[in-house]
Amino acid sequence: MLEHLYLSYSGTVKGFERCLEAGKPLARAPVLKDHMRTFVVTGLGHLPTGRQAPERTRPRGMAVDEITRGIAPQILAMDEVIAQCEARFGKRTLLVDHPVLGPLTARQWRKFHWIHGCHHLKQIKKLRDKGREAICLQRNDNTFESR
Repeated sequence: MLEHLYLSYSGTVKGFERCLEAGKPLARAPVLKDHMRTFVVTGLGHLPTGRQAPERTRPRGMAVDEITRGIAPQILAMDEVIAQCEARFGKRTLLVDHPVLGPLTARQWRKFHWIHGCHHLKQIKKLRDKGREAICLQRNDNTFESR
């Protein structure tokens, strides 16, 4: 999950860098489906489950230490490049297309990444808690006790 988040942040950085290089927003005109999806996620704060991640954000087996060293700098780089585009093209301008939600403003991109990160944090916490339960239940003599 951390690699997926890392890849989503680095992909966003690349998209916004292309926007700056082009000297203009790269978002297409939104359609009704884009408005609906964007409202659910960035308006209501709900990230529907069951959808497969876009190919470019699927884990490829990066080294854990590379991810843990690089994730915070990616978040900072993402924040910086989004802020640059927002300052250059305007707060209400649709800047770059999200692969599922469609065209988003800077604020909507920030909100998406917040919701997306929280979604995966909940999943990580569940996995961590399951691991703790297994450790707490098994004793050295392979009998189990509850704590």
